[in-house]
Amino acid sequence: MIRNISDVRRCASQLACAAIFVLPVQAQTVQADIPVLVPITGFLALEGTSQRNGALLAIKDAPPSLKIGAEVTDTGASPEGATMALERSLSRGRVTAVVASMLGPQMLAMMPVALESKVPLVTISGTADITEKNNPYVFRFFPGDAVAKRAQVRYVLEELKKRRVAVVYQTTAYGQSGHRHILDQLRKAGVTPLMEEGLDVTVKDMSPVIGKVRAANPEIVMLHLHSGPSALFAKQAAAVRLEAQIVSGSALSQPATVALVEPAELRGVCAEANASPVSGGSPEMDKFLARYRAEYKTEPDGYAVAQYDATSMVVDALGRGARTAEDVRKALSQDTFKGIAMSYKSDGKGNMAHSSIIVCYDGSSRVPKIVKRYD
Repeated sequence: MIRNISDVRRCASQLACAAIFVLPVQAQTVQADIPVLVPITGFLALEGTSQRNGALLAIKDAPPSLKIGAEVTDTGASPEGATMALERSLSRGRVTAVVASMLGPQMLAMMPVALESKVPLVTISGTADITEKNNPYVFRFFPGDAVAKRAQVRYVLEELKKRRVAVVYQTTAYGQSGHRHILDQLRKAGVTPLMEEGLDVTVKDMSPVIGKVRAANPEIVMLHLHSGPSALFAKQAAAVRLEAQIVSGSALSQPATVALVEPAELRGVCAEANASPVSGGSPEMDKFLARYRAEYKTEPDGYAVAQYDATSMVVDALGRGARTAEDVRKALSQDTFKGIAMSYKSDGKGNMAHSSIIVCYDGSSRVPKIVKRYD
């Protein structure tokens, strides 16, 4: 039996070897820890649940040679909760990467801890500031507001050819970031909104702000609200027959959000998004849609597919030889990854996603049609 290279040399030097049996090579199992720290309660529960599901599905789809731990921790809605969750995860052992909260203030709170510990955070937060802090351990796989709001404004101005707009936004960090980028894009086109209104996430009665919108008499209402408030605005605007067309942020592209609204109440509503899995569009997206439905008995949204792609890129790096957090960081910062929603490549700041779509509803279905893509 050949056990080592000396046996090979000895056998090769002899005229004959009676019988040689080569022992099979065992595939090495790679172990990694990717904590999933996301908000699955609080006002971002819908979005955070999608983020969690996308991450866990990518880990389940990892090759058998990778043994990945993925403990889920609910970060709630407070920055302190996210920071404590990250510190606890890091204290338990060697962490390869972290699926980090999509809530902007939580991300901003987690970033110094990640920098100190030198562990990459993969997130789908849209808040612009998270990639403006010169932190090399932050990677955003959702179009940031600089990309998404450009698509939203371009669709209004170039495709709908409307310039009389009102802007309604959330007073959270996410809402303020989107508001700022909407105004920047409108200003570049020489457009000043007829009205702007910020709403707290606790507001349930939209009639006061809808009254202000109606008084301003815009052609378009540009929304940048979280899921619940977006659904409430669309439903109450339909009830009072607001004539202005709604062009929303990504919340109204998500199945969990539009499930709160009747199809007829969505007639003419459009929204920007990174992707719309329920709308299909490619064999890869159709496969993801079927896989997600089978696993979670619900519809996937753009957040789920973005986090699936983000986590898949980490898994791919591990499969190609990354063994440490620093190895993963280098792969995320240098490589191009073809995901389901799009191809991802860092711009040097950790912005990985550079495409957006616009979807619109016809009033007969909660499944939107993709009407425009911006790369």
